[in-house]
Amino acid sequence: MRVVIAKCSVDYAGRLTAHLPTADRVLMIKADGSVLVHSDGGSYKPLNWMTPPCTLSVSEPDEDQRAAGFTEIWTVTQAKTDDRLVISIAEVISETVHDLGVDPGLVKDGVEAHLQELLAEHIESLGTGYQTVRREYMTAIGPVDILAKDALGTSVAIEIKRRGGIDGVEQLTRYLELLNRDPLLSPVSGVFAAQEIKPQARALAEDRGIRCVVLDYDALRGMDDPETRLF
Repeated sequence: MRVVIAKCSVDYAGRLTAHLPTADRVLMIKADGSVLVHSDGGSYKPLNWMTPPCTLSVSEPDEDQRAAGFTEIWTVTQAKTDDRLVISIAEVISETVHDLGVDPGLVKDGVEAHLQELLAEHIESLGTGYQTVRREYMTAIGPVDILAKDALGTSVAIEIKRRGGIDGVEQLTRYLELLNRDPLLSPVSGVFAAQEIKPQARALAEDRGIRCVVLDYDALRGMDDPETRLF
């Protein structure tokens, strides 16, 4: 990561054009090649940027640019579109370079594995008499998140997502087709469970006879008492 604080102007040319007048800004050049221009406001969003694949070249200013007070010109070119981000440097105030190494990624609270664990422990939240048979029930095309039985003893395949989309419904549909071929399990119904279910996914699931359930993560963790809610 290279971080430069500089007095500069910025021009973007390509599918659209944009100009940032000369001011003090933060320039971030990441290891993946991306270049971001930040101000001391606007929250996390850069004023302008270029995503990889792109190349950064540095050149001397021409006479007009030198007369305007610029000492070097950075040109960032997008390889796929030929869009250009031109950063005209008037003064470099500070510059640091640091190797951040490999990022382990963001570990979010409430990821699917944790939701699966919590729902298996509190399977009765799907209905009275539900029982967990097994987590990660293996099929020929992969594991079903939870295999359970309802109050009548009917097998239920449960697919869990943080955000439920059409792909998740299609995945559960394939599991159900396989599981219903097993005479020891058939008939098997399906439950599509997620913290958020997209309307298109809900419509597809319900059309296929799959029940949709929105999971309350805090309630599963025992951190939310419905009786204390105002609404």
